[in-house]
Amino acid sequence: MSSQNNIPKYTIPAMINMPERKWPNRTITQAPIWCSVDLRDGNQALPDPMNPAQKLEYFKLLCEIGFKEIEVAFPSASQDDFDFTRKLIMDNLIPEDVFIMGLTQCRPHLIARTFEALQDAPRAVVHVYIATSELHMQQVFGMDQAGTIETAVKSIQQVRELADQMPESDIRLEFSPEEFTDSDIDFVIKICEAVYDAWGKASVEKPLTINLPATVERRPPNHYADMIEYFCQKFTRRDKIRVSLHSHNDQGMAVAATELALLAGADRVEGTLFGHGERTGNVDISIVANNLHARGLETGLDFSQMPRIVETVSRLTGMPVYYRQPYAGKYVFTAFSGSHQDAIRKGMHKRTEAGKHFGVGWKVPYLHIDPSDLGQTFQELIRINSQSGKGGAAWVLENDFGISPPKAMHPDLGAIVQKYSDQVSREILPQEIWELFNKEFVNPKGPYELVKYWPRPDETDPTCIHGELCMRINGEEKTEIADGNGPISAFVHALKALNIGNFRLEDFDEEAVGKGADAVAYAYVPLEFDNGRTVWGVGTDTNIDQAAVKAIVAALNRAAK
Repeated sequence: MSSQNNIPKYTIPAMINMPERKWPNRTITQAPIWCSVDLRDGNQALPDPMNPAQKLEYFKLLCEIGFKEIEVAFPSASQDDFDFTRKLIMDNLIPEDVFIMGLTQCRPHLIARTFEALQDAPRAVVHVYIATSELHMQQVFGMDQAGTIETAVKSIQQVRELADQMPESDIRLEFSPEEFTDSDIDFVIKICEAVYDAWGKASVEKPLTINLPATVERRPPNHYADMIEYFCQKFTRRDKIRVSLHSHNDQGMAVAATELALLAGADRVEGTLFGHGERTGNVDISIVANNLHARGLETGLDFSQMPRIVETVSRLTGMPVYYRQPYAGKYVFTAFSGSHQDAIRKGMHKRTEAGKHFGVGWKVPYLHIDPSDLGQTFQELIRINSQSGKGGAAWVLENDFGISPPKAMHPDLGAIVQKYSDQVSREILPQEIWELFNKEFVNPKGPYELVKYWPRPDETDPTCIHGELCMRINGEEKTEIADGNGPISAFVHALKALNIGNFRLEDFDEEAVGKGADAVAYAYVPLEFDNGRTVWGVGTDTNIDQAAVKAIVAALNRAAK
């Protein structure tokens, strides 16, 4: 595509000349410092910005999650932002280990107003920014590099003077060369060195934060990493600054850009929960932090109540979280595909074995992280629709209703559930699967009805059982007595005496559901018929023998359909 005068409309951005870049061979071994900008960058981009009460609830949530640095406002931009900042300070709502941060441009009256808002704050960061890209300097502000440096230095000197007038407060400085990734890197280093000198009191214990933002994502993630590594190498007082990241998501790569830039030497990450922010949003800190958590790193952030966090943020912002948002979405740990369901079900049953084999505590097919780490229940891992297979329905019965049909029964169970799903053309709820199971396997309609079965041991030979059977066959009641070497054997012989004998019963599965006096027996019986067909029936009773004979009757009724 071309524009006027044959100038290309788009072009490939030039790489930084770094033939010996080191970041590709590094591994992230510790979490960065986290800074939430939800209440400023995130809030300003909402169609309906939060009111002070909503912002306060959000602030408390951020503190609960574990953020130690929170950009709470642009105090000079609106009365609401100014008042909210004052409320946090005057009502003593800031935890002792948390720094609040206020953003301001390099303008004297805005800086003064910001300090008015921060008066008496126990701990605060004044975040000063100025655009350093040629696009902004020339097209927006009509400035050159020298004028931009001069403006920045004067602003930092003003911040220094006002901070010195608040000796009881711990006031730190953050400086952002806006549009860093679209700026000349050597000019950025030059202006940041000048800012460092103007601030004058940076130290290892109280470092100056230099935030290098991808204000608009114009480059691929590896370019951002190159620029960060280049800056870290060239800045002369690297030990007395913190290099901070602020990635936007215009090309959908903010998480990747942030992780690569951490490899390149950055110390700190600014972002928002679920990526709220201008245009396509900021980097999603919940994704970056949980990525590191999934690699075994201690992040300092607590997302163990993710569903509640999602509900709170969605309610306060009016912006729902996408249902496939990593870690936070409704369906991110859910499998609908039959093959995925089967693999998850098997993997969940073999976690101990997998842990010993792979040397890690969590290794499950299709689940890169334990959902319970985020407050998700295992019952919701597998959900059933027409794409689901035999293992999915079995999982639901196991995890929602506590019964475990044998593996050989799964194809029959899956076929019935899939047929029903095709009929209703939607996801099937667990309760519907339970009702289908009972209707089709436990209580199927048919010609046979068990009235009673009374097995008694022989008075002289306890290995011989006399079985008294009463059945209704097509509504007609019939009785029969037969012997066997056990209650089930006697029952089968009685059925054959009633000419219901064209099947074989080799074995069956049983389980107890519940404990103690409340336990209920489940019997899963496969009947093999002369035509080669195998039909399953399920019976349940407090007595396992009665459960088994009920299962046989259920299978006979299913076979008669």
